[in-house]
Amino acid sequence: MTPGRLADAPDWRYLLSEFYELYRFLPSGGSDRIRAHQRAVREAISRVLRAETPLQFPEPADKPAAAHLRRALDEGLAERHAPLIRCLQALRDTLSWQYGYEKMPPGLARKYAYAELAGPTGPVQTHQVILGLVLFAPGCVYPAHAHEGITESYVCLSGAVSENDQGVYAPGSLIFNPPGHKHRITTSDREPSLLAYAWIGPPEQLAGYRMMFARSAR
Repeated sequence: MTPGRLADAPDWRYLLSEFYELYRFLPSGGSDRIRAHQRAVREAISRVLRAETPLQFPEPADKPAAAHLRRALDEGLAERHAPLIRCLQALRDTLSWQYGYEKMPPGLARKYAYAELAGPTGPVQTHQVILGLVLFAPGCVYPAHAHEGITESYVCLSGAVSENDQGVYAPGSLIFNPPGHKHRITTSDREPSLLAYAWIGPPEQLAGYRMMFARSAR
C-alpha cells in the first residue's frame, strides 16, 4: 500500500477506535494504577486520531506463527471484542509480522511473532503510544523479559495465557506490567493465543526501544 494519512484510511481509523473502546470498557479490578494506564492509552489514541498522523506501510512480512492467525481470529469472533477482530480481519494482509529480537531462543521462532499497528515502526506512525498484536502458537513459552521506562498491558483476544505461572488470562482479560516488571508467558498446548498490547512511556523511550530477553541466573 502507498503512504498516506490516517484521516484518509477508514479501516485504520476504525481499528484505532476499537482499541480506544477496548481500553474504555475493560474493567480495572478496582486498581487505580491500572485505571490510570487505561486512561493514558485512551488519551494517546485520541491524540493520534486528531493529529495529521502519517501512514507508512512496511512490506508485509510473514513468520511461521502467523499460520495460526486465522484460527486465533475465528476464536476471537465469539468474544465481546468481536468488532476489533473484524477490523483485524480486514487488515490482516497488510500486517508485517516480526520477531523484534536480534537473538531468538531455540524453538521460539516457530511459536511467536508480533505486528506493530501504531508506533515508530508501525503503519500508523506515532511516538504517542505503541499498539500492536502478539501471536503465540500452541505450547509457546515466551522467555522472561522486562521493559524499562515503559508501562505495558496485554489484552487477551483469543486463547489463554499465563504470566509468571500466577494466573490464567482468558479472552477479555488484561495483564498489566509496570516498568521493569519481569514477566514470562506460557500458552495452552491446544490453541493459539492472540493478544493486543499497548505501551505507554516518554516519546523518546518509545522511539528508541530495543527488545531484550532477561538473562537466566546462573
